[in-house]
Amino acid sequence: MDDLLVRLRTGLPADALITDPDITVSYANDMASFCPAGTPAVVVLPRTVEQVQHVMRTATALRVPVVPQGARTGLSGAANASDGCIVLSLIKMDRILEINPVDRIAVVEPGVINATLSRAVAEVGLAYPPDPSSWEMCTIGGNIGTASGGLCCVKYGVTAEYVLGLDVVLADGRLLTTGRRTAKGVAGYDLTRLFVGSEGSLGIVVKAVLALKPEPPQQLALAAEFGSAAAACDAVCRIMEGGHTPSLLEIMDRTTVRAVNAMAGMGLPESTEALLLAAFDTPDPAADLAAVGALCAAAGATEVVPAENAAESELLLQARRLALPALEAVRTATMIDDVCVPRSRLAALIDGTAAIAEKYDLTIGVCAHAGDGNTHPVVCFDQADPDESRRARESFDEIMGLGLELGGTITGEHGVGVLKKEWLSRELGPVGLELQRGIKQTFDPLGLLNPGKLF
Repeated sequence: MDDLLVRLRTGLPADALITDPDITVSYANDMASFCPAGTPAVVVLPRTVEQVQHVMRTATALRVPVVPQGARTGLSGAANASDGCIVLSLIKMDRILEINPVDRIAVVEPGVINATLSRAVAEVGLAYPPDPSSWEMCTIGGNIGTASGGLCCVKYGVTAEYVLGLDVVLADGRLLTTGRRTAKGVAGYDLTRLFVGSEGSLGIVVKAVLALKPEPPQQLALAAEFGSAAAACDAVCRIMEGGHTPSLLEIMDRTTVRAVNAMAGMGLPESTEALLLAAFDTPDPAADLAAVGALCAAAGATEVVPAENAAESELLLQARRLALPALEAVRTATMIDDVCVPRSRLAALIDGTAAIAEKYDLTIGVCAHAGDGNTHPVVCFDQADPDESRRARESFDEIMGLGLELGGTITGEHGVGVLKKEWLSRELGPVGLELQRGIKQTFDPLGLLNPGKLF
């Protein structure tokens, strides 16, 4: 420990090191439940690439594990500390280095807050579409590490589709530049995409070149109520099959609707079994809403309520934004899954989750990015009750198993981390797992970067 601190101090300012155990413990974990965390030896908050390189060279020389962190808003334990590690928090590297409206790119450091970047590019008529629900807190580096998504994915895609190039400090301290600043480029293997979603296990992202889009028109939304999840999911299939391109297409099940009503008194009918929310940011959103409203009615909607202006749209979408806080109020703790299934199997996942909730005598609400099949079953439980906690964990695993049975994936946007690593091998299969471990060995032969995650 003493040797580690002495070496770190030779290349870092005093305020970049935190050794007080009462403070370092606050960096031990992210927001995931059921994910063990160790005790870090030291927390380092670098401000420059050279300082990150110094940390990695020191870690390699002394064989000390390093756990990269952003804002720790993740939900899989990917940022959890291991015993005796260096926690490398990138939150002080928070500069927007460039916004280029001609090339439609932004160049940023990893600690830039998602919402801060979105507001900055909006000033020049551009948009950075990836919008995780924690966008007011989460960092771009964390978004890259976990390949984050968001509400707009159905039209605009996920973080991976906007990362053009990266500067990455490798485990031994070397600096690697990947990708490009150009709109096109296919030179060599796509190492940029390899780092996106790697959860800090291959290198430390210290700079990112991000693609931007023209700022879209103000969106308009509608809400459609259904007497069953199957009918709501049928409407989703009709909308997508019809070639529509909503900017948002979300679904909330009965449990979630009732939780939102209980918390916010929004007056949603208690008879609602599923609530579908759709929005368009097209040149004529009212016409698109009318077409989608007709499809919802044909699928069996009991009521369709289109907004006439932006204020009404925000009121309709408020129910979706309140979904997680409302479910968190049901019990003392939650486990938030993010199983993604083909759109055609969405109803089977929602109905199957309801059956699992009944089997384990738990409250499990489902809200979903219906347009891309990314569901968020939220298991509510009392963490002070050992039996209820056990049932929560077992139900969580059963939902992941259901997702794989339906042809889906164990994670659409939250990542694997600690929470789902035992499931990763089931999804990848032995050949896939062997190759992925080989990639890890190539980039991190000593196994120092974020150990215990993914595999």
